[in-house]
Amino acid sequence: MSNILAIAHKELKSYFASPIAYIVIGFFALLYGYFYWAILAYFVRQSMQMNQFSPGSMNLNQQMLRPLLQNVTVLLLFVLPAVTMRTYSEEKRSGTIELLLTSPVTNMQIIMGKFLGALALYAMMLAVSLIHIGILFIYGRPEWKPIVTAYIGLLLMGGSFISVGLFISSLTKNQIVASFATFATFLFLWVITWIGSTSGPEVERLTTYLSIIEHFDDFAKGVIDTSHLVYYVSFIAFGLFLTAKSVDSERWRG
Repeated sequence: MSNILAIAHKELKSYFASPIAYIVIGFFALLYGYFYWAILAYFVRQSMQMNQFSPGSMNLNQQMLRPLLQNVTVLLLFVLPAVTMRTYSEEKRSGTIELLLTSPVTNMQIIMGKFLGALALYAMMLAVSLIHIGILFIYGRPEWKPIVTAYIGLLLMGGSFISVGLFISSLTKNQIVASFATFATFLFLWVITWIGSTSGPEVERLTTYLSIIEHFDDFAKGVIDTSHLVYYVSFIAFGLFLTAKSVDSERWRG
């Protein structure tokens, strides 16, 4: 475990040793701030119009926080490829992959260390959004339990994307290629339900289950379903398994 944590710490430091971490977190904070402002402004307008005709209060969680956090899933398509593109590609480009593979650590320790390092950076991005959520608690009364479950869902979805990004990064030396290939894969997992909707009920059920975004909907509603947990954990395990096989073949070629 100490080896995994040491590699994860090294990975996290390497992100901040280059502009990547600052650019990714800044880009995420900028777009998240815009979504927050736009959805909050719409929520306020709707509340004022509602009070004019039938005094009452709109549900802050359903009418604002749920669409806001669902928009965060769109940001993942763009920010996480930038996080994972360098995990192995940079090692291959710089030639340090040989040193890493011949060091006294196992492939799985290396993979888990890189995975946790990227996941820690992603968690820092999500932590930026908690500032905006805190403002809502100051001026409103949102329910905290659906927010917690939504963030659990975001962490699981991000972990699934990161595991795929690690695998793709292990296949190439070029970070740009890794980034675009990862984005294309993320996008496919996002829109896979569109394929099923025109291909019959059996295919539609399959693509709905495979869709990475469909499993997040219940988390955004405040529901933790074990089937969704199993899906995300299995997805992460499968992505890390593919990465292990890819790295293992690199060790044999070396």
